Amino acid sequence: MGAGDPVWTEELLDVPHEAADKAGRVRRMFDAIAPRYELVNTVFSAGRDRYWRRRAVALSGAGVVDEVLDVACGTGDFARSFAAAGCRRVVGCDFAAAMLRLAAGRSGTPLRWLQADALHLPFADRSFSVVSCAFGVRNLQDLGAGLAEMHRVLRPGGRAVILEFTRPDNAIVRCLYEFYAGRLMPWGASLVARDRTGAYRYLPKSVVSFPGVEAMQSQLRRAGFSRSSATPLTFGIVTVYVAVRDSPERY
Repeated sequence: MGAGDPVWTEELLDVPHEAADKAGRVRRMFDAIAPRYELVNTVFSAGRDRYWRRRAVALSGAGVVDEVLDVACGTGDFARSFAAAGCRRVVGCDFAAAMLRLAAGRSGTPLRWLQADALHLPFADRSFSVVSCAFGVRNLQDLGAGLAEMHRVLRPGGRAVILEFTRPDNAIVRCLYEFYAGRLMPWGASLVARDRTGAYRYLPKSVVSFPGVEAMQSQLRRAGFSRSSATPLTFGIVTVYVAVRDSPERY
């Protein structure tokens, strides 16, 4: 795969989560679109991305006693939302170096940033009270392994807070959303981002082929979380999952 080649071909877009080298492709894609990533998110969500992050933080119950790890943090928007909620410590990690450079450059609060793979987090067991991820779990090479890592670094009683796109239950809303996300957004976002990797064709494909809400909650249980909630936002185009690692005294 040469430097000028698209990251996502038509063949790969049919089954994006089955690509054996998905992780490398995702890394290259995000490094390429990093400079205009926040702009595209804001423009093509009509500013709702900010509300989604604030709502996810509120649903997590995060506050001054919490130490937060934001996985696949990108340019750091979600991590900064936790910092704005007064959390005691916030660490953002991502494996895309270009994203992390922007995160560090735009931070107005004392956060820590590091390059790390979500499947092999460089932290000891039970290091954080909250582990978060916004629009990142569907990009993992191995979803189950990524959720298990989130569970591992959580303290007993800690919460995993996952914000992710989902397919709306309402058939009319789903049809309208998928027309927008599958046809209009890829064209417009690619122009704004000046993207040649195919990132904005991959992203909607990665949503429709990703596990639905019930399957996602089953994955969380398999990863070790004893209970979880799923809160739909904006007609169900995104969902906030809050999964709890129970304290030992519950058993």
